[in-house]
Amino acid sequence: MAIVDRVESGVRQTASDPYGTDIYTEPPGDPDTLNSLGPLRPLAGVWEGTKGSDDHPVADGSEHSVFVEHYELQPIDFQTNGPQLFYGLRYHTHIVEPGQIVTFHDQIGYWLWEPAASMVTFTLAIPRGQVLLAAGSVDVDAKEFELTAALGSEVHGILSNPFLDRAFRTTSYRIHVTVNDDGTWSYEEEGVLEIPGREVPFHHVDRNTLHKVAEPIPNPLARLGPGDTSLGIGSLRNERGRL
Repeated sequence: MAIVDRVESGVRQTASDPYGTDIYTEPPGDPDTLNSLGPLRPLAGVWEGTKGSDDHPVADGSEHSVFVEHYELQPIDFQTNGPQLFYGLRYHTHIVEPGQIVTFHDQIGYWLWEPAASMVTFTLAIPRGQVLLAAGSVDVDAKEFELTAALGSEVHGILSNPFLDRAFRTTSYRIHVTVNDDGTWSYEEEGVLEIPGREVPFHHVDRNTLHKVAEPIPNPLARLGPGDTSLGIGSLRNERGRL
């Protein structure tokens, strides 16, 4: 969780928010996102993993499953919130059990690199009515990093539909990523669940190692080539300094 450093002109600034009092002026961005993804660059592309591992709760305890995963991460054009600049990958992961067609798990979101703050942000949305925003401080050339989210956080939090919140309340989440020397990458993710009738929280853990099957497709601005790099939305500040 970020710690408040100081307040200047009514603008709160934190250790993970280095942007100061000008909250409108947008920085220039690199039109070729693949050049500026920092620690996320090795993840770009299309991946498959056939030895996924899942430990999840069932009525009489826990159950272990294996799964096959197709994970696609494609670069997007750089994004700005005033001075805040992100380079990112839009992702979709689809998981089935071996030899099956029916969906075991489906998930979409973004991996975002924020160079000025040396932060990676990860968004997750699943079609069971749950979303989260996880983040962590990461070196630009890191080959291993961990991101976290916690229930109740106003910035890096977890939201669930009413049934999930009652029956399988996720109180914390972490994902640990390792970029391997052989060109693969691995993750371990853990959701800590509070379940009625159980005295201790349940640790729902998934692991997989992913092998590249296709290179990423360059983002739209990169495909334009030299010339216009405008996002087409203009600056958040007009000539009078107002929205």
